[in-house]
Amino acid sequence: MSALAPSEQHFLASKLLSDYVECIDDDRLEEWPDLFVDDCVYQVIARENADRGLPTSAMFCDSRGMLRDRIVALRHANIYAKHYYRHVLSNVNVKGVQDGELLVQSNYVVFQTLVEGDTQIFNAGKYIDRMVATPDGLRLKSKRVVFDTYRIPNLLVTPL
Repeated sequence: MSALAPSEQHFLASKLLSDYVECIDDDRLEEWPDLFVDDCVYQVIARENADRGLPTSAMFCDSRGMLRDRIVALRHANIYAKHYYRHVLSNVNVKGVQDGELLVQSNYVVFQTLVEGDTQIFNAGKYIDRMVATPDGLRLKSKRVVFDTYRIPNLLVTPL
């Protein structure tokens, strides 16, 4: 990763993040785990807990298999109001390379639209990502979603 020019690192990181939110926003959730390596970590945590070093998370998965299970549960077991997400990403910042991993931080806002047509800001915060090169391209080794509010207003069923 360090052999790539900073502009190329930024382009590849931005592309992976765009693919990530597009899978969620377009309800192609079965493709979402493919953006991670097998031994990945996905964590959604309140900023208050993250700042205090507390481990309690709204969502935690420590493998791509767990991510797939999450989607199967969402599609076949969970009961929730039909909704759509729309992500807005900003300030994609490649922080550096460590142990062959690209360290990336970005900001996000997620708008949620219910089938009744009401749209609201559902969640906002930052992504803290570790990305690695694979034969299939850049993939997520870890994704830490740190949301700014202490609570999520509705049940969190769809990944952020």
